[in-house]
Amino acid sequence: LLSSNVVNDLILLETMMDNMTGRQKDSCLLVRMLALRGLGNIASGAPEKVRKHGAKLLASMVNGMDDKDDPQNLVALEAMSSLSKLLDHLEERDVQSMLLHIAIRIRPFFDSEQPGLRQSSIVLFGNLTKFSQGHCEVFFEQILNGLVTLLLHLQDPKPEVVKACKFALRMCGPNMGCEGLCDMFLNHLREERSLHYGEFMNNVCKHLMQSYPEMLNRLILTNLFYFKSNWVDIRAAAPMFIGFLVLHVDEEQCQQVDLDHLISGEW
Repeated sequence: LLSSNVVNDLILLETMMDNMTGRQKDSCLLVRMLALRGLGNIASGAPEKVRKHGAKLLASMVNGMDDKDDPQNLVALEAMSSLSKLLDHLEERDVQSMLLHIAIRIRPFFDSEQPGLRQSSIVLFGNLTKFSQGHCEVFFEQILNGLVTLLLHLQDPKPEVVKACKFALRMCGPNMGCEGLCDMFLNHLREERSLHYGEFMNNVCKHLMQSYPEMLNRLILTNLFYFKSNWVDIRAAAPMFIGFLVLHVDEEQCQQVDLDHLISGEW
């Protein structure tokens, strides 16, 4: 009902929305999940009302992500999917006030065993970058925190997660302050284009070390974490990533790397 245009003709929308919001404290997990789905569907049925009630809807989605009684993260998944639908209709100031909290909250889902959680969290992260103006430095840190993960999950076994990573990286590119990297993401990560991963990563690492040589240790340490990934293609991609980073960094920066730590592959 809430996804249908008929709600534009209903004077009960606000009442329904209040009832849905109240169901977020229901003892039944399924009810909490479906309440969030209904609230997210307002983006389809009455997008102009989303802006009016943006702060309330955003709070509902954030509360859903923080649901403490959600062992399978079904409520969190619904909250992330619904928030992605709502974002285009929310006031920028409302989103910016919660931007950092949401980015930090969804980051652990990038490596979830559940493909749906990986996909939804990564798509939401990409959508959040549209609201980073005025918060560039703060959000840039979140991009750096997720960059290795997004690049490695281009080798994810699930095509829908690869597609999500391509989208998120294209969205992140303009916020990274490196024109070469931005162009690579926009040109090589188009949905319809196949990717030669090794060649792509070689060029990505070249741009990373030209623009952010001080990031070498941080990038290496994050990659070491993935040496024990459950996914074989990602385990293989992590040492390749490190190899290309070291290949393109200058000698002075390379001396800062703890080679014993790196060779042992421990983190």
